[in-house]
Amino acid sequence: MKNPFEHLDKVLEHSVRLQIMSVLVANDSYDFNSLKEILGLTDGSIASHIKALEKEKYISISKTFVGKKPNTRYKATERGRTVFKKHLDALEELIKQQRK
Repeated sequence: MKNPFEHLDKVLEHSVRLQIMSVLVANDSYDFNSLKEILGLTDGSIASHIKALEKEKYISISKTFVGKKPNTRYKATERGRTVFKKHLDALEELIKQQRK
C-alpha cells in the first residue's frame, strides 16, 4: 500500500461515524437508545450520523415494537463491514509507515 491516505473512507473520517460502525461491527445489532447511551450522543447528533451511514448502505435499519414502544435497531451491512475493515487497514498502514 503506497499511499494509505487513498484508502481511507471519507464517510468514516468523522469520529462519530467511526464509533457507530465500531459498535455495529463488534455486535450483531444495536438499538437506538443503547447506541446513543454508549456513545454519549444526543438524539439529533446520532440521527444525522445514522442517516449518513444508511445513505451509503453501510448499515441497515429495522423498526419493530417492544410491547407498545417502537424499537429501532441498526446492523452493519456486508458493504459496511468491508469498508470499515479497509479503513482500519489503511489506518494501520499509516501507523506502520510513521514508525519507519
